[in-house]
Amino acid sequence: MPRRKLPAIPDALLDALLDGEDAHAAFHADGLFDSLKKALAERALNAEMDHHLADDETGNTRNGYGRKTVLTDAGSLTLDIPRDRHGRFDPQLIAKYQRRFPGFDEKIISMYARGMSTREISGHVRELYGVEVSANLISAVTDAVLDEVSAWQSRPLEAVYPVVFFDALRVKIRDDNLVRNKAIHIALGVRADGSKDVLGMWIEQNEGAKFWLRVMNELAARGVSDILVAVVDGLKGFPEAITSVFPKALVQTCIVHLMRNSLAFVSWQDRKAVAAALKGIYRAANADAAEAALADFEASPLGQKYVTIGPAWRRAWPEVIPFFAFAPEVRKLLYTTNAIKALNAKLRRAVRARGHFPSDEAALKLLFLVLHQQQKAWIMPGREWCMARSQFAILFGERFTQATA
Repeated sequence: MPRRKLPAIPDALLDALLDGEDAHAAFHADGLFDSLKKALAERALNAEMDHHLADDETGNTRNGYGRKTVLTDAGSLTLDIPRDRHGRFDPQLIAKYQRRFPGFDEKIISMYARGMSTREISGHVRELYGVEVSANLISAVTDAVLDEVSAWQSRPLEAVYPVVFFDALRVKIRDDNLVRNKAIHIALGVRADGSKDVLGMWIEQNEGAKFWLRVMNELAARGVSDILVAVVDGLKGFPEAITSVFPKALVQTCIVHLMRNSLAFVSWQDRKAVAAALKGIYRAANADAAEAALADFEASPLGQKYVTIGPAWRRAWPEVIPFFAFAPEVRKLLYTTNAIKALNAKLRRAVRARGHFPSDEAALKLLFLVLHQQQKAWIMPGREWCMARSQFAILFGERFTQATA
């Protein structure tokens, strides 16, 4: 929706407002801007009262004013709030128990989503606006997001997703007076038009087939009927859990994870050579050429030196080879997993600023806010999606056209 153009303010009105005063003073505390904000807010509140009394057929009338100090993005502001004799007036601009002007909560939430702690936000607000805001108040503002998180976690989803990336990041969460390492699992779906959507987040300390089956059943219950390609990180029981709920899904192992696991026990001086040798496997022209490249690596001096790498690739081989059916541009979309890696980088940046979280809910709250900000930038599809779209239409036929309907 296009943004409405603001009407021009006549110069004569501006001159009358300034009345010969220094224009810089208008921006100071209790200056012209604050006076205008107060006057406009009180005018809107009185208009609300007039509307309230006009709809009240019980003989209700005005009953003076009450004073309320509210926090704004530029400091505190004292307003005269109209009252009615029956005490039924509840203004919409600033509700009865609201102590913060519209827009102030959004600034607190924005700072929180950037990884600042409640005490850091409190100090930041004090330095910028000269207003004392307690850490408890900031927690109350951010805790209000939990209802949004719950609604977001249970919202309906698309019926078909051409690609879904499943990944996880580790966070430290306090649990039973101990700080434990837990995994927050994220499902990032790609729609038929190439736009992206985070389908959900799940916290689990111990991963297994039962956990993944629960996640898949939850996605199905929220409306997902088909996933064309699921890109996973090679966890045990994960492919079986996906295909038990979405039997036609093509499960593709994340090559980035497989490479990272392969290089985990390789000495630093050999890493570049091993990575170059393994690149020949996933960049092969087809599955047969890839298997021949794997056999060549196993027989090479590096393969003999690091004997665990070859068997690791062979164990995952059924989930390695599906993407050889695609053109190189589409393979890159599947094996680099740039979309979810970029997302996880932003999430990790916010997590590092925290150290550890007091609860699962606190972790989900922060990550939800980071995701909410990130999704605003997901306007255009990825560069590889135009090529992928046409190939998906050929390879998956009606299953893909259902996603575009």
